[in-house]
Amino acid sequence: MIIGLPKEIKDNEYRVGLTPAGVRALKDAGHEVRVETNAGSGSGFEDPLYERAGATIVSSADEVWATADMIVKVKEPIAPEYPRMREGQLLFTYLHLAPDRELTKQLIERKVTGIAYETITDRRGTLPLLTPMSEVAGRMAIQVGAHYLEKMSGGRGILLGGVPGVPSARVVIIGGGVVGTNAAKIAVGMSAQVTIIDRDLDRLRELDDIFLSKISTLASSAYMIHDAISQADLIVGAVLVPGAAAPKLVTRAMLKDVPNGAVIVDVAVDQGGCVETSHPTTHSDPTYYVEGVLHYCVANMPGAVPRTSTFALTNATLPYALKLANKGFLDAIARDAGLKEGVNTYAGHCTYEAVATAQGIPYTPLDSLISNTK
Repeated sequence: MIIGLPKEIKDNEYRVGLTPAGVRALKDAGHEVRVETNAGSGSGFEDPLYERAGATIVSSADEVWATADMIVKVKEPIAPEYPRMREGQLLFTYLHLAPDRELTKQLIERKVTGIAYETITDRRGTLPLLTPMSEVAGRMAIQVGAHYLEKMSGGRGILLGGVPGVPSARVVIIGGGVVGTNAAKIAVGMSAQVTIIDRDLDRLRELDDIFLSKISTLASSAYMIHDAISQADLIVGAVLVPGAAAPKLVTRAMLKDVPNGAVIVDVAVDQGGCVETSHPTTHSDPTYYVEGVLHYCVANMPGAVPRTSTFALTNATLPYALKLANKGFLDAIARDAGLKEGVNTYAGHCTYEAVATAQGIPYTPLDSLISNTK
């Protein structure tokens, strides 16, 4: 199989789909890897490193897309990349289709096989390819929030950890999954007052044990969320419904009671955001205010630390890329039900029910399409 590795073109996105070690593994398995020149430079992987790993360096993205059987990326394609996608091509990347009607339309119309990192599951039912970037984003959320709480950055002028005689900042984390847990680790480490809100009581018990009762936990309800954020300095949105649009748990009306200069970091924004007033921003223009509350809603937060992120991502994605390349698409998904869960579009159809529901478009079970091709 020919695997293509294009350079990411989203605003300030410096990650790359494969490290040189990943390229070497695919090459050793008998596949050809074509890498767009400078694709990995933002992560510290210059072209000679890929060449030594056995890759062929090509001069343009058009050539990568035109010749590859499978494209391995980090972020979802954006408008300039749409015309490069072609029928039957495997696209292996984060897609986050639920809030992105245009990309979904393009993938369906161009009959691309879109395999989304964020909906692949493992035997435990967890999301192994979403986890590493959720870990990065969760940890980043606190350091980003601490920065924007500074007065010069537009915040309330509060030091996250406080000092003796002065209380530390109050951090409210909505969601106790991977993002929320990693955010709490950093916030507790910086001596903030941390509250985690989640609807799963068993998960709240686990978190209470993990943090040795150094955090407060609250069962999720509109009332408790409103009450907690009305006293918060930093709010982290960390809600995930796999493959679906995030529920709007913080409303505009609630923000009227949040202190002026407080900061919201909505990590869920790539799935539409769990704050009603969230909309995607970029690293070059990351923030805006609503009701006096500073919103940070960058949809590719881990792109700010690309070297760490690329290593972490390839560690998780490479085994699946090898399965797809070695066995081919149909055999690979037949042997791995979790990989099959990653297929969001196939042969001109939406094959992931949560995406179809979010957009109000027809859903076609993948099995029915596969059986028709046999």
